[in-house]
Amino acid sequence: MRHVGILGLGSYLPEQKLTNSDLAKIVETSDEWIMSRTGIKERRVVAKGEKTSDLAIGAAKDALKNSHLDASKIDLIVVATVTPDSNFPSVSCLVQKAIGAKHAAGFDISAACAGYLYALTTAKQFIQTGLYNCALVIAAENMTSIIDWTDRGTCVLFGDGAGACVLGVEEKKNHGILADHLENFGNLSDLMSVVVEGRRHPSQKAAEKSKLPYVVMDGKEIFKVAVNSMAEAVEKVAKKAGLKLSDIDCIVPHQANDRIISAVAKKLDVPKEKIFINIDKYGNMSAASIAVAFHEAVQQGRIKKGDYVALVAFGAGLVAAANIVRWA
Repeated sequence: MRHVGILGLGSYLPEQKLTNSDLAKIVETSDEWIMSRTGIKERRVVAKGEKTSDLAIGAAKDALKNSHLDASKIDLIVVATVTPDSNFPSVSCLVQKAIGAKHAAGFDISAACAGYLYALTTAKQFIQTGLYNCALVIAAENMTSIIDWTDRGTCVLFGDGAGACVLGVEEKKNHGILADHLENFGNLSDLMSVVVEGRRHPSQKAAEKSKLPYVVMDGKEIFKVAVNSMAEAVEKVAKKAGLKLSDIDCIVPHQANDRIISAVAKKLDVPKEKIFINIDKYGNMSAASIAVAFHEAVQQGRIKKGDYVALVAFGAGLVAAANIVRWA
């Protein structure tokens, strides 16, 4: 089996910002209420007509630029999203066309907020076994398109954005993606889901058929599962990599809620200073959260060459995932 490393990272964020003060004008809330419960100050929102594929394409181009690679070198494109432009064509096909990756196979996967890590682990194996040599992994979400803007319990949480990375063969020993952990809790699937009011059937009136899907969740129960599943995932993946928690230099968690992240740090007995957090600027971007945070952590020098990095997420499904990366 070949070792697989990350050749470059990228991200793309819509220009428009939606602050807590802006939200207070459309739903009963306040900056203090949102900050005290979530740690979120603002989030990015797509412009009119901007789609998930546009975000994915922007992140893909940035990752390719930072990898110093031409799109023609990409063999595989894996996109993690729960908000594709449509059922088909897949976002991966739209990305392939836009960047000119003529020789790449591609597909989308759905694992909600853990989608980036599921995609990373999936693409890694194609390179590890020798089927492909270079893969583009993207996480892109237009979460504000599936939000109930009258529900202050959910509408304050989410934002839009995309992150990406390029994977290739890693020549350095004990570098690259060292270990992976994926886990599902399907018995808890009713705690968070996307629902549609009514059924879409030809006999229904047009107004009923036009109702859009939106996110619903049991916040208190999700909090408990998130903390436990993320802490356990870090412990399990560190063990697979032959590491102690003290060996890990930086943890990049899914950016869902600052209180969740603090609770995970406490449960692992890890200083919060070791955990990278940018939820205040972007909110919860589902699959894109870790992808964007990982890129920013490297840009800001929080992750340096030789560092052991733990990426960890939980998401609707319910699912959990973690990876250990040694940054080259």
